[in-house]
Amino acid sequence: MIEKIWFENHPTKYLLWPLLWPLSKLFGSVSQKRRKQYQSGERVSYRAPVPVVVVGNITAGGNGKTPVVIWLVEELQKLGFKPGVVSRGYGAKAPNYPLLVEENTSTKHCGDEPKLIFKRTGVPVAVSPVRSDAVKALLPFGVDIIITDDGLQHYALQRDVEIVVVDGNRRFGNKSLIPLGPLRETTDRLDEVDIIITNGGTAHKGEASMKLIPGDAINLNTKQQFATAQLKRLVAMAGIGHPPRFFATLEQLQANLVETQGFADHKDFEPSELEALAQKGENLIMTEKDAVKCADYAKDNWWYLPVTAQFEVQDKQRILNKIIEVKEKYGSPSA
Repeated sequence: MIEKIWFENHPTKYLLWPLLWPLSKLFGSVSQKRRKQYQSGERVSYRAPVPVVVVGNITAGGNGKTPVVIWLVEELQKLGFKPGVVSRGYGAKAPNYPLLVEENTSTKHCGDEPKLIFKRTGVPVAVSPVRSDAVKALLPFGVDIIITDDGLQHYALQRDVEIVVVDGNRRFGNKSLIPLGPLRETTDRLDEVDIIITNGGTAHKGEASMKLIPGDAINLNTKQQFATAQLKRLVAMAGIGHPPRFFATLEQLQANLVETQGFADHKDFEPSELEALAQKGENLIMTEKDAVKCADYAKDNWWYLPVTAQFEVQDKQRILNKIIEVKEKYGSPSA
């Protein structure tokens, strides 16, 4: 219901306004004060010896940050950089922090997004609620640039490039702060960032346009690949920030959908609930982010749909040029 208030102007907002409006004002006041404390030096922030690039957003929920992080890592590798990735590991609880993600690291410990980034890119990935600790854990690996998956509002870590990802269809909803609206910070914050990436929809002036391009469906167990339209009687599930986006992608691929089920973002699934859901059709299909959580108990009729971020040539070059410019000015890691 809350997302309907945020993005669909649901009339329930009038009933909840007296409660949500003062809480929204309080949230804005606290977050603004906290940011000013870091800017003034009243609160201590950490500056890494290598450039830090934040890929974040100003709204709650999924906007497509993780595909951007993966794309960015892969492009920087092509240019000869040695990137590392840090993340808070939202929804997970590690035995100790900072946690270095490895092949056998449980998503219960590191979170789904860090595990996905590690599996897709192979670069060092560290998780910690204190992102500076995660950065320090990566430095011995010889990384020469840090990408943070989310963390725009984590001002305890200084950054050199700020990239904000915007849902091109939902944009900023009612443009109110949490909990009255989806905003973590006001839209004025966008005037200060280096790059705004619009995921889907129509990019506004000055924004970089991005599309998420789906590949073939991949079987979780056999790794076989088939065009999604070839799979019969698909049950689709998604535990991401905005599940309808995934279902719409499947429809565009002419998938034979018989059931769709959205879950909360970062949900820790029970095998039994997914097995019961799969029985409503012949095949179960999910996002790649969900697949990293289900790999240990997946059935032979479970599939995932990988997606890859794609940019126009001029937007791609603009993003990379900004990072290269910062890296050249930064000097060597020992500077």
